[in-house]
Amino acid sequence: MRKTSFLLVFVAMSLSPAVAQNYKMHSVFIYSFTRYVQWPDAYNQGDFEIMVLGDSPILDELKAMAQAKKVGDRTIKITKIKEPSEIRKCNILFVPTARSAEIAAVMEKINTQSILVVTEEPGLGLKGSDINFIIKDGKLAFELNQTSVNKQGLKVSNELTRLAILI
Repeated sequence: MRKTSFLLVFVAMSLSPAVAQNYKMHSVFIYSFTRYVQWPDAYNQGDFEIMVLGDSPILDELKAMAQAKKVGDRTIKITKIKEPSEIRKCNILFVPTARSAEIAAVMEKINTQSILVVTEEPGLGLKGSDINFIIKDGKLAFELNQTSVNKQGLKVSNELTRLAILI
């Protein structure tokens, strides 16, 4: 049932024209990713933490989502960090467009940690991001870098893989 509901939400979102900076939609996608990505056991304890690098309008949307949702029985914690050097163990790291130039430093800091890196700048999927939001034909879509996901020790469901643009 969950898989069907995600697929319906994804299809409905992709049918409506997306605005590049509609962060409510981004936060819905990010929450949906939590259901279709499997982290190693060491990352399944305590709060489910989503870090955001720098200032971004997505912070408010993620905080609102965290107030209303959980990942399984885990509370969602949203943390803003200022620099890649502050990256520590978490589940998801969101790198907004304004910080895209720092993707190499981000990926170097993460190395092989099991952190799902989500970006929103064309080309960042090829530079190591796991999931990269793009606008395709005027609609919000996402690329999936399977090589990077595997390096991070994450497992992505077939359902998510089928919805993604594979790079």
